[in-house]
Amino acid sequence: MSQPNTVSAHSADETINGFSIYKRLAGYALEYRLFLLFAFIGLLINAATQPLFAAYLKPLLDGTFMDKDPEIIRWAPFALLFIFLLRGISGFISGYFLSLVGRNVVTKIRSQLFDRFLNLPLSYYDKNNSGQLITLLIFQVEQLAEAATKGLKVLIQDIATIIGLLAWMMYLSWELTVVVLLTGPVIALIISYVSKRFRRFSRQIQDSVGDVTQISSEAIAAPQEIRIFDGAADEKKRFEVVNEKNRRSFMKRTVTELLSMPIVHFIVAIALSIIIYISTNDGLIERFTPGTFMSFMSAMMLLLDPVKRLTKVNSTLQSGIAAGESIFSLLDEEKEKDIGTKSLDVVKGKIAFKQVKFRYDTDGKDIINAINFTVEPGQKIALVGQSGSGKTTLVNMLPRFYNYYSGDILLDDIAITDLKLSNLRQHFAYVGQDITLFNGSVKNNIAYGKMRYATDDKIRQAAIAAHALDFIEALPNGFDTLVGENGTLLSGGQKQRIAIARAILADAPILILDEATSALDTQSEKAIQSALDVLLQGRTTFMIAHRLSTIESADKILVMEQGAIIEMGTHQELLAKGTAYAGLHQMQLANDIK
Repeated sequence: MSQPNTVSAHSADETINGFSIYKRLAGYALEYRLFLLFAFIGLLINAATQPLFAAYLKPLLDGTFMDKDPEIIRWAPFALLFIFLLRGISGFISGYFLSLVGRNVVTKIRSQLFDRFLNLPLSYYDKNNSGQLITLLIFQVEQLAEAATKGLKVLIQDIATIIGLLAWMMYLSWELTVVVLLTGPVIALIISYVSKRFRRFSRQIQDSVGDVTQISSEAIAAPQEIRIFDGAADEKKRFEVVNEKNRRSFMKRTVTELLSMPIVHFIVAIALSIIIYISTNDGLIERFTPGTFMSFMSAMMLLLDPVKRLTKVNSTLQSGIAAGESIFSLLDEEKEKDIGTKSLDVVKGKIAFKQVKFRYDTDGKDIINAINFTVEPGQKIALVGQSGSGKTTLVNMLPRFYNYYSGDILLDDIAITDLKLSNLRQHFAYVGQDITLFNGSVKNNIAYGKMRYATDDKIRQAAIAAHALDFIEALPNGFDTLVGENGTLLSGGQKQRIAIARAILADAPILILDEATSALDTQSEKAIQSALDVLLQGRTTFMIAHRLSTIESADKILVMEQGAIIEMGTHQELLAKGTAYAGLHQMQLANDIK
């Protein structure tokens, strides 16, 4: 028995939500008030030309063909030209300034979305796929723009046109106009029903476009894996599922749109038939001159186009509302929390973990559990353990990519949560296991971000230290060679050397190396390791390494298991214990022999 109330409440919520989205969108548009004013003036003038044309027909027919009035005959052609010239100029003005406002709004919202992408916590990207986010930035923003411009134009211009035409019709015959108005509630019910369907299908389309983008991006990014593991059939099947879902959603919306217009037209045609019947079978025909009757009928016929557009624009408006829900929801996502107020100009590099715990979800289990250790300035700390033991999570908490929920991490005896994020992170350099290069030159990828003003000599020295100079100079344009999307024109080892050169150029007091040499061959790895041993003197370094041979010289090795440190010591100390680390070392030696 409660079901009808639930449905009603849901519909009311959708109406309120749609209104709030448009209200928020209007806030963006109102920043360009002058342009909007010009657009509104143009729309209203353009709307006025419709009833003006219907009114023009009355004296044209009665004064020329019936009364042969020379005065009317003389000015009638010029009046027609004036009406259409006014319509053309006003249409251009309204269209131009509405488009200008719309593009400005799109540019601003798109910039805000991109800024939000750059400032969202990393945990947000763990839970949302990139395809949906890119669709939001490209496709859905355009839908919102179309709703803001085309929707606004139709609503203002066509509503004004309808009011003007109905006013003229009322002036000519209120009786016949009432017949026309009686169709209004029926049309309103149809539009209300169609609106709900449009919004539902628009959401489905947006979701399916995001899925199409995601799956196609994955297929384009991983051609080798797909071919070597014979995954083409599976990928094609995945793509066909979401592609078909997209097609069905589009067709459902299209069917709704195409059916709604003929139904509205048929209702208007019924009203037109009744008007013709009444006006020719009642005393009204004696009150109508040919000009009056044709003027009334023309006004009614002119009503069809704005009514049709008002019906059709629901597709655009509801798509815009559905897009606005997603866009504004993302814009309302909380940025990375930066509660720090302190700054450190010089950092020695002392790090202390005190009873640190971490979990991804507040109601989930601890990923890092009661970690305690201290790192003195300049020490090299290695973290080893099976995959999923928490090594990467642990080092990601240092620059606060993830925030721990319990305990303290201290940098030079100051809690890292007390430091401003930008200040904290400027003291770190990072080379991850998944190397990211940007679609630019080798030089710009080494001197990235805060290092953009580094001299050519410093960039070259960083490349030398990373053993990258030989292959860089062998490239077609040396340091100015474009590396392609995510470094596709370079080998895995070359990409990793550039990333290491970037970290070296940063010259930060604390360095994080997360499997930093994993893509290198043994000879290159030894060469870079040799360079790192010299270059990392005086820097606090955290190293995550799969190959234990690369961390034998570490000042301290932390062995992790299920988010806890189970052993701690130097290479020799841990081997002497003969427990977990010694077992890992022995296993790796056996694999190397094989």
